[in-house]
Amino acid sequence: MSPPVFLRGEDVTLRPHAEDAVEFLWELVNHPDVWPSLMTYEPYTEAQEREWVENAGDEDGTHFLVYADDDPVGTIGLNDINETWGLAELGYLIHPDAQGNGYATDAARRLVRYAFGDRRLHKIQASVYGPNTASQRVLEKVGFEEEGVFESHAYVRGEYVDLHRYGVLADDFEY
Repeated sequence: MSPPVFLRGEDVTLRPHAEDAVEFLWELVNHPDVWPSLMTYEPYTEAQEREWVENAGDEDGTHFLVYADDDPVGTIGLNDINETWGLAELGYLIHPDAQGNGYATDAARRLVRYAFGDRRLHKIQASVYGPNTASQRVLEKVGFEEEGVFESHAYVRGEYVDLHRYGVLADDFEY
């Protein structure tokens, strides 16, 4: 059974993480085309993923499963929410089999609208590795602007890569 819909985008729905999604999320974070973008280099165990799902509401963030029709295609969240500054970091993962359909853009746009309109946050930021041009395009389509580049900031798959920092302010976001 799918978890209830919390937010609706044009082509996706965002739903709370649920126990029955652990297997999907475990596969997603360990997928060879996904994990290098996670700023990690070790595999996640099923127990670690289950613990993360069980504790997702206990941390400084808001996380959702991204569904297209009735199938999970990814996950998205606001991390490190700072209510005092009105700041959060956007993060998302779409399964490689579902990439290229606009799901990340739709989910990100909907979550940013929620962050500004319902959570009254002031700024959303995101970090992307230089080689991940698809994720950079997602952010730019949503309205993020590149704020800076940390040169040779991370070691990914045998090479040092740049880390691009993006941000969008509530006043500049087009609803």
